[in-house]
Amino acid sequence: MTEPPRPPGSGDPGNYPPEPTSPGPFPSAEPPTAPLSGAPGPAGYPPAGGYPPPTGDQPPSGDYPPAGGYPPPGGGYPPPGGYPTGGAYGGPGGGYANNEDKTWALVAHFGGALGALVSFGPLGFVAPLIAYLARGQQSPTVRAHALAALNFQILWSIIAFVLLFVSWCLLFLPSIAVVVIQILFGIIAGIKANEGTPYRYPMTANFIK
Repeated sequence: MTEPPRPPGSGDPGNYPPEPTSPGPFPSAEPPTAPLSGAPGPAGYPPAGGYPPPTGDQPPSGDYPPAGGYPPPGGGYPPPGGYPTGGAYGGPGGGYANNEDKTWALVAHFGGALGALVSFGPLGFVAPLIAYLARGQQSPTVRAHALAALNFQILWSIIAFVLLFVSWCLLFLPSIAVVVIQILFGIIAGIKANEGTPYRYPMTANFIK
């Protein structure tokens, strides 16, 4: 007499022989139908206990930086000691401590050229002398510029003054040449001073040291 078919889900009566293990020299302890170790369980769910948490080398989900943020490139900011304040970058370029020194240096050179032009030579020393007396004692830079211009203009102012008397008979040609020399080199020295470079006047003398 045949046994009627069992409905699905009914228990194993226990009289069936166990399934054979996989053949080979090292038979597996698990039946062939058992899921592999570490594989997801039925319906794709992770095994009991879930997946291990991510390591510290991986960013958290959502692509957000970890707590505290990533360090900025280049060792961080601001630089050690903070950013320099308004006076930490030094004065104007060209070796001047401030704009006032630069102004007085230009007065000494350009003023000498202007004084020679206005007076036709004899008063070319006035502006360098004013710069020397007004600022030369406070600033070594202004003193150097003023002395260079003053020594040059004193020499050529004397020459211009002498030639004014001689040139009456020579149509003032020597005086014109002297004035041109004073103006020309005064302008050249002023341009150099504007660039922050001391200028060595040619054909000069050291009356004041």
